[in-house]
Amino acid sequence: MGNWEIGRMVVGMCDTNCYYIYRSGEGEEKEALLIDPGDRGGQIYEALQKKGFRVGAILLTHGHFDHIWGANELRRLSGAQIYAYEGEKDVCEDSHRNVSSQAGRAETVAADRYERDGSVLELAGFTIKLIATPGHTHGSCCYYFEKEKVLFSGDTLFEGSVGRTDFPTGSMGSLVRSVKEKLLVLPEDVTVYPGHGESTTIGEEKRYNPYCQ
Repeated sequence: MGNWEIGRMVVGMCDTNCYYIYRSGEGEEKEALLIDPGDRGGQIYEALQKKGFRVGAILLTHGHFDHIWGANELRRLSGAQIYAYEGEKDVCEDSHRNVSSQAGRAETVAADRYERDGSVLELAGFTIKLIATPGHTHGSCCYYFEKEKVLFSGDTLFEGSVGRTDFPTGSMGSLVRSVKEKLLVLPEDVTVYPGHGESTTIGEEKRYNPYCQ
């Protein structure tokens, strides 16, 4: 089904990575999957429209404000459904737990689809596995595109680091276990696209990330 590509927009007060992944084969509909529309849903929508994309689905790695602030507006404009891990429902739908009320703009988002750990999603020509990775929040998850060897890690795993755990429902012990038991078992050549900062690989993090030793 043609080649695939990843685009990135850095949005919001926390410089959140909003990714879009799509197939670029000639003659195919340009349908993009959005991961973590962290703010400015209208601007994200307009930018994608100018590139000729239709939003096929919106995937949330977790419910913190800097990853969901643009989600409701993007859903309203695009008609796309929002997906999240079922363990994150209470964070997504509570402005205290998702820290949006403390950040100055209270917001909640109710996903259209709350999926289970290990769920396999067939969206926009991609096969995506939801991997529950509790720790940054108790319902954080990652999205693994096995065929493409790509992982969207949200705020679970960063280049040389892991996510903070001092917000509601966070746990460093759970986070480190998630990284070691759920992510570092993936092939070393899987590219990791985190919620903030630059991309890395599973192999690089196994060798150099101090939280992974």
